[in-house]
Amino acid sequence: MSINITEKIKLNKLIKQLKGYRGRHTEFVSVYVPSGYDLTKIAQSLADEKGTATNIKDQKTSKAVQTALERMIQTLRVIDKTPENGLAIFSGNISDRDNIDKYEIFWIEPPEPLNLKLYRCDQKFILDPLEEIAANETTYGLIAIDKSEATVGILIGSSIKVVRNLNSTVPGKFKTGGQSAQRFARIREGAAVEFYKRVADVAHGEFTYMKELKGIIVGGPGTTKNNFVDGDYLNGQMKNLVLGIKDITYTNPHGLHELVEISHDLLRDTEVMVEKQTIGEFLETLGKTPNMAVYGKKETKLALEMGAVGRLIISDDALEDEELEEFTKLHEETSCDFQFVTSKTSEGQQFKAIGGVGGILRYPISS
Repeated sequence: MSINITEKIKLNKLIKQLKGYRGRHTEFVSVYVPSGYDLTKIAQSLADEKGTATNIKDQKTSKAVQTALERMIQTLRVIDKTPENGLAIFSGNISDRDNIDKYEIFWIEPPEPLNLKLYRCDQKFILDPLEEIAANETTYGLIAIDKSEATVGILIGSSIKVVRNLNSTVPGKFKTGGQSAQRFARIREGAAVEFYKRVADVAHGEFTYMKELKGIIVGGPGTTKNNFVDGDYLNGQMKNLVLGIKDITYTNPHGLHELVEISHDLLRDTEVMVEKQTIGEFLETLGKTPNMAVYGKKETKLALEMGAVGRLIISDDALEDEELEEFTKLHEETSCDFQFVTSKTSEGQQFKAIGGVGGILRYPISS
């Protein structure tokens, strides 16, 4: 499920804001309510926790937790009913001055259904579940392998993470004859089998419990990659996740990038390919018909205000929050497409180098 760009901006803004607060003690309250769960039961449970908080030895912490819980209970009564996707709600004294209290409540209906029920008191707000939703990135396993080397990695959204680089003990080929050749071939084959098993063990350990894993892509030069996939090295679960086998030159960490580049047919709708295609189209337009493209904060904003932007492209770290809100509002008012990109791909780095803000125009605004 893809997240609406406006919802993602709103969620990221809240996460960033909440990350900036720290409690004096374990007095910040975080509550996650699953979609479909009775909010009245949550309020009653928090009332019970408020009673328990009277037993906290430190009186200041006890009072802080009780007050935070009371504010949260009052807010839940106003909300009345659990939103369709569930509820994440946070309460605490966010004042950074010892002699001044500033209790605040923050709550949001996540853009995806929550399956988590959580109550936690801590010195910080618990944000991991929201950060996972905000990331909303597809994940693929990557294996680049030949008989001398292998690299296991993960493609997460637009980022490639190296899990492990392994070197084999398979001896190199040399000319010999007779029984010596047969014996040497057996040694090589035995060492290759052990190496494949080591690579498979790393893949099993990394990929087996990744719920978000969409598939695995295997690449390498020659026939080694096919022998690895066709043999009894990967278990049934892993084999079923193999989406394709690709010819690539390298099996070091660079080989993972090569594997992603060559797997555009398998990764067509993923973040990394959408990003590459979006920026590729922008750069091509800028090169061939520069009056149909715009870049830079000032220039892009002006084009947006004129309604001339057909597709707005912004690097995820190019604008401050207030600027991003302004651009988002203009995007909504003019109904243009909006694509967030990163600087994790070579195309993304090129786009960031020219300011990280730009767009493809609906019509030319300059000659």
